[in-house]
Amino acid sequence: MSNKTPLTYRDSGVDIDTGNALIDRIKPHTKRTLRPEVMGGLGGFGGLMALPQGYKEPILVSGTDGVGTKLKLAIDANIYDTIGIDLVAMCVNDIIVTGAEPLFFLDYYATAKLDNNIAEDVIKGIADGCVESGCALIGGETAEMPGMYAQGDFDLAGFSVGVVEKSKILDPKNVKPGQVLLGLASSGPHSNGYSLIRKVIEVSGASLDDSFNSTSLGKALLAPTKLYVKPILKALSKHPIHAIAHITGGGLTENLPRVMPDNSKGLIKLNSWTCNPVFEWLQKEGNIEDQEMLRTFNCGIGMVVVIDESDIDAVSATFNDMNIDNYVIGRIESSKQREPYIEYQ
Repeated sequence: MSNKTPLTYRDSGVDIDTGNALIDRIKPHTKRTLRPEVMGGLGGFGGLMALPQGYKEPILVSGTDGVGTKLKLAIDANIYDTIGIDLVAMCVNDIIVTGAEPLFFLDYYATAKLDNNIAEDVIKGIADGCVESGCALIGGETAEMPGMYAQGDFDLAGFSVGVVEKSKILDPKNVKPGQVLLGLASSGPHSNGYSLIRKVIEVSGASLDDSFNSTSLGKALLAPTKLYVKPILKALSKHPIHAIAHITGGGLTENLPRVMPDNSKGLIKLNSWTCNPVFEWLQKEGNIEDQEMLRTFNCGIGMVVVIDESDIDAVSATFNDMNIDNYVIGRIESSKQREPYIEYQ
C-alpha cells in the first residue's frame, strides 16, 4: 500500500468548488440579459435559443473577438467592471455592420487561479454589455489553468451570433461615388492599439493614477467601447443605409475600404469631427505621426455609416436622438486604382 499523500485536483491549483460558487454568483447577472427566445437555463452543456419570429429568410451572422492588451491595462489599474462591456462590444459591433441583430453571446474566461470577486466584476460587465445590446448571455466557459498564466493574469474571449433578413444584408456593392460618410463618435480607443498605448505610458513615465480631464488617466484609457447596436438598428429601420464600417485596429485607413467597392476611394476631412482628448495625449506623449495614429486608432470615430447626401439630416437626427454624436466626415469618390483606399484632407 502506497504511503504517498493522496492528491486532489485542488492540489494542482484547480478548485472546482470555487468555480461552482462563481456560477451561483453570476446567475443574477445572466438573468437580466435573457430574451423571450432563450430556452433552458445556465449550467447546461449548450445554450439553446429559438430564432425570433417574423423572418422569411433568416441568415445567421457570427462574430468572435477579445479585448487585446487593454486587459493588461485593466489588471494594472485594478479596474474590472468595464472590460466585459468591451468584450461584448467588439463582437456585436462587428455583427451589426451586416445589418444583423445580435441574439446571444458566449464568453471564455481563463486564469491561473480563479478570484471570484474579479470574475464576477468582469461577467457583470459582460451582462451590462449584453443588456445594452439586446442580446442574451446564454453560456460560457471559466477555466482555471495553473502554469499557463502568471499569477493575477487572466484572458477573455467572446463569441456572438445574430440574425438578419437575407434581403436586408448590407452589401458593399451598394456603395457608390457621391455617397456620404457619416462618422459616429467613439468613447476613446475602444479595444484597439493598446500595445502602443502601454508603450506610450512606459516612455512618458505617466501613471494611471495621474489626473486627466476631470478623471484619472487610467479611467480615461479604460473607457468602455461604445455599443452601437440599438442606435444602428433604429437607423436601419427608418433610413436607407448602404454600408457600415466598424473602425477597429487599423483605424479608418484599413477598415473603411473593407466596405467599399473596387475603383473607389474614401475622401476624409480630418478637421470635420471633435477628437477625444485622450488621442491628443497619446500622440503628444508618444510623438506619434499622423498617419500612424490613423492606421492604429479609431481617432474618435468608432463607426462609419455610408448614406445618400439627401439623407444626412434625417439619419443624423436619429443618431442624435439615441445620444450618439455624429459628423459628416467625407464622401465616396471614384478612383482609377482597383483597390479601394482612403485619402485624407
